[in-house]
Amino acid sequence: MTYLFNQPSAFAAELIEGFVAANADKVRQVAGGVVRSTRSQPNTVAVIVGGGSGHYPAFAGLVGQGLAHGAAMGNLFASPSAQQIYNVARAAHNGAGVLLMFGNYAGDVLHFGQAYERLRAEGIACEVLAVTDDISSAGKDELEKRRGVAGDLCVFKAACAAAEAGHDLSQVLQLAQHANQRTRTFGVAFSGCSLPGASHPLFEVEKGRMALGLGIHGEPGIKETDMPSADELAEIFVERLLNELPADIPQAEGQRVAVILNGLGSVKYEELFVVYRRVAQLLEAAKLQVVEPDVGEFVTSFNMAGASLTLMWLDDQLETLWRAPTNTPAYRKGSVLVAEPLSAAERVESTEEALPAATAESQESAKRVLQLLESVAETLQRNAERLGDIDAVAGDGDHGIGMERGVLGAVEKAREVAARGAGAGSLLCRAADAWADKAGGTSGALWGVALTALGTALGDRQTPDAQRVATGVREAKEGIMHFGKARVGDKTMVDVLVPFSDSLNEAVAAGASLTDAWLKAAQVADKAAQDTAQLVPKMGRARPLAEKSVGTPDAGAISLALIVNTVGDLLKEHSASEQGA
Repeated sequence: MTYLFNQPSAFAAELIEGFVAANADKVRQVAGGVVRSTRSQPNTVAVIVGGGSGHYPAFAGLVGQGLAHGAAMGNLFASPSAQQIYNVARAAHNGAGVLLMFGNYAGDVLHFGQAYERLRAEGIACEVLAVTDDISSAGKDELEKRRGVAGDLCVFKAACAAAEAGHDLSQVLQLAQHANQRTRTFGVAFSGCSLPGASHPLFEVEKGRMALGLGIHGEPGIKETDMPSADELAEIFVERLLNELPADIPQAEGQRVAVILNGLGSVKYEELFVVYRRVAQLLEAAKLQVVEPDVGEFVTSFNMAGASLTLMWLDDQLETLWRAPTNTPAYRKGSVLVAEPLSAAERVESTEEALPAATAESQESAKRVLQLLESVAETLQRNAERLGDIDAVAGDGDHGIGMERGVLGAVEKAREVAARGAGAGSLLCRAADAWADKAGGTSGALWGVALTALGTALGDRQTPDAQRVATGVREAKEGIMHFGKARVGDKTMVDVLVPFSDSLNEAVAAGASLTDAWLKAAQVADKAAQDTAQLVPKMGRARPLAEKSVGTPDAGAISLALIVNTVGDLLKEHSASEQGA
C-alpha cells in the first residue's frame, strides 16, 4: 500500500513540487514537467524524455548535465499530454532542435506525436524515438511493438551524451536508434503496486509465485511460475536475454555489454546485489565484457515488488556514450564541470492565455456545453470503479481513474473560460487540452482529439445546430482513427465511435433533429459497446493478454457509450423543457 499522501488527486503535482525543491541546483519546474536549471550549450540539441509519474528516477530524476534537458511528467502511470510535452520542449530548446524520447506505449506515442507535429509546425526541428527494449511484450518479428522499460536509461543516455557532445539532430537520432536496436530487457514481479488512495493493487501475484514479463504500469506478466531463488532468477534473466541477440551481432562471445539490474520499487538494494553476484558470474562464463554496470532503481513501477535485467550490446560509439559523465538528481557518472545556473529572469514563464472573440449566441451555447460536461463528469465519477474493473481484466485497471481525472480537468477549465466569455468552440478546445493534460494515457490523448474536433466544428460565431454537431463527431472519429491507428474490430472505443458517428450523420442528413438523431445513435453505441465483449484486442496494453479479454467488453467502448447516452439524456430534457415552454 501507499502510506504517505494527502489527496490522491494531488499526489503527482505535490511530488513534482517536492522534487524540484530538493534539487533546485539541477532542475526547475515548468508547465508540464521539469527542465535543467543550469545553462546548456547554445545551438545544441535538447533531448526531452517523459512518461507517467510513478517511475522515479525516470523521468524527472534523469534531467541534468550529460542526460536529459527536460522531462514531461504525466499523472501516475499516465502519459503526459501533448501540451505538457510541448511546454517542456519549448522551455528546453537550445536552438538546434529537439529529440522527444519515451517508452513505446500507445498514450505516449499519441501525445509525443502530437507535440512533435506542433513543434515542427512552429519551425522547431524535432524528431521522436520510442524505446522498445522489453522482449516479453512482442516477438522478434515485431520489435516495433515492444514496450519501453528499464532499457529507457540506456537509450536516453546514448542520445543525451551525443547531444552534449555537440552532434546535430540527425546524428543524435541515429545514435539513439542504434542504442535502441541493441538494448534488451526482461522483468519479473512478485506483487503488484498500489497507487495512493487505492484499496487494492493494480494486479496481484499469488503468494510464492512470480509473474514473468511484466510491464512498468502494473500490467500482468505473460505467465506465472514458482518463486525462484536469487541465483535461479539471475539464470532466468541471463538465459532470456542471451537468446535475444541483436541482428547485427553474429555471436555473444567476446562482446561488450552495458548492464542494468533494476529494482521496480520494493526490492531492496541488498537483494539486487545478491542477484547481480550471479548475473556477473553468468556473463563472465558467457565471455562477455561488462562495462560500468548499474545496480539499483532506475525505472520503477511505484511500489511494485519486482526486478528486471537490461543488456545494451556496445560498440566503440555506444561505449563512449555510455561512459560519458553525467550529473542529475538520480544518476551520476564520472565528473562534470558544473554548469552556470540560469538567472532569475530566465526562469520566468508566461502563462497568459487569450481567448478568441465570441458572439453572444456562442457564449450562451458555451454555458450549455458546460452543463453537458458537468453531467458527463457525474456519470464517469459514478462509473469509475466499474470501468477500472473492466480494464483490469486484461489491462492495468486505470481506465476509470484516467477518465475521471480527464473529465474533471475538462470541467474545471471549461468553467474558467466560460466565466471569461468563451464561445462554445473555444470552451471545448480548452477543455480538450485540459482533459488530455489531466488524464494522460491513450484515452486522454484521444478524448483531447475528439473534443478539439467538436470545438473546431462548432466555432465561436454561431449557435451549434445538428449539422455542425454531426460534422464535429465525424471529424472526431476521423481524428481518433488517424492518431490512434485503431480500426473497427480492434476492440477499442473506435468500435463504438464509428457506428455512432455513422448513425448520427445519416439521421441528420435525413432531416432528423439533433436530439432525435443523437438518441438513435446512442442506442447504436450501446449495442456496439456490449458487442466488443466477443472481440479480441489487437492494440494497446490488453493485446499481450488478449485471451483474458474475451467475454468482457472494452472499457473505452463502454465509457464512450456512457458519455453519449448521458449527453442524449440531457438533450432530451432540454428539448422537452423547450416544448413545454
